[in-house]
Amino acid sequence: MGYRLREIETENKFCQELHVDAINRVLPSDTVEAALAAEKVPGCRVRKLDLLATVLVLVGMNIYSYLSIGHVLQKIVRGLRFIWPDPEYDMAGDSAFSYRRYQLGARVMARLFRQVCRPIATAETQGAFLFGLRLMAIDGTVEDIADTPANEAVFGRHRTGRGQAAFPQVQCVYLAECGTHVIVDAGVWPCHTSERVGGRRLLRSVEPGMLLMWDRGFHEYDMIVTVRQRQAHVLGRLPAHVKPKRIRTLADGSYLAYLFPSDYQRRKQGERCLVRVIEYRLTDPALGDTAEIHRLVTTLLQPEDYPAIELVCAFHERWEIEIVIDEIDTHQRLSQRTLRSLKPVGVIQELYALLIAHFVIRFLIHEAALKAGVDPDRLSFVHAVEVVKDAIPEFQMVAPDQREQLYQRLLNDIARVRLPQRQHRINPRVVKRKMSNFLKKRPEHYDWPQPQVPFREAIALI
Repeated sequence: MGYRLREIETENKFCQELHVDAINRVLPSDTVEAALAAEKVPGCRVRKLDLLATVLVLVGMNIYSYLSIGHVLQKIVRGLRFIWPDPEYDMAGDSAFSYRRYQLGARVMARLFRQVCRPIATAETQGAFLFGLRLMAIDGTVEDIADTPANEAVFGRHRTGRGQAAFPQVQCVYLAECGTHVIVDAGVWPCHTSERVGGRRLLRSVEPGMLLMWDRGFHEYDMIVTVRQRQAHVLGRLPAHVKPKRIRTLADGSYLAYLFPSDYQRRKQGERCLVRVIEYRLTDPALGDTAEIHRLVTTLLQPEDYPAIELVCAFHERWEIEIVIDEIDTHQRLSQRTLRSLKPVGVIQELYALLIAHFVIRFLIHEAALKAGVDPDRLSFVHAVEVVKDAIPEFQMVAPDQREQLYQRLLNDIARVRLPQRQHRINPRVVKRKMSNFLKKRPEHYDWPQPQVPFREAIALI
């Protein structure tokens, strides 16, 4: 038996019937309404677009990233319009959405992100745990935003001896679950903010039983201490200037050492932290300088329980967060363009909506991977995005008692495309195009003189 069309109660308003049931398990309407109530967003008359529908469009515009807002609105309501009793019903326009989104503000989306986005790996999730510890990673990235005076005033613009950057930027720092690629916490700061500042803030989401990995740019004594206070562990890379005090060499060649705070008074008072240092080289010239010594620091002190070679291999799982950033920038946000928002509040709102949309896709991929019995890494993110786009109108049209059947079909469709096993390879960190033949855009170009007469009138024949 095929699917049946949903029946609409004619006395209800269109926006009251508008739901994106394809993502309802991740972002239920009750959760959105609770966030609106918690942030005390002023109530509004129910017209063509209420605040709940505005939240759905904000998430949707980060799934249909290549479309203008007007077309995103049409995509989000496509299934409902198909079965709506009035076949000529016209949805709200761009200006209505712009008004509603700034009425909504950024705090609701930030609250929704923190309520919805969480670690989701289970004992059955392949590649999500090591030594019974949940693998987590922290890293930062910068995002280009719309070139407006308001955005530049709040978030700033990088400048070098060669001139200023083309666009204002925001500094984003993410805490991600390596096994599922979900981002469980994030922060947004002006572009000149240190990643380490953001890293400290995100330690609020570190939970007992986690193994948190970071690169040497995040290394800090207080961050290690804070992670241990939260009953989690650290695996990170030591910067060259850090000289731990060696205590004792262990059976596998690693050694115990003390780290000290940078503040002299605290060191004088005897404050210190016991860690384990693992030193290694890479013997394959293709992987880098074979003479370079790499140093890892960890709070996993027992070599018999946590072998050094396993920790070295595990640290390279930290690169999963780089893949997460690539998913968001390259395949979801389409990073050749800036974020859409022209105002700082809109930038923050849009970024949290972007992360919620990414979580939705990754949640569905995880569900599909569990059902298929495969590692979530083997399922294509790009394919999943396209499957969800197609499913949104289908869920709006199908009868409610058949949505579970449609959801299982959605998971099967996501699991159908498998990625090949990861290749052991390395790529140089280079770019194809470093310079441009065009002149640099400078302040005087923003107020360039414009034509005063029609083109035809400016022609002077000789």
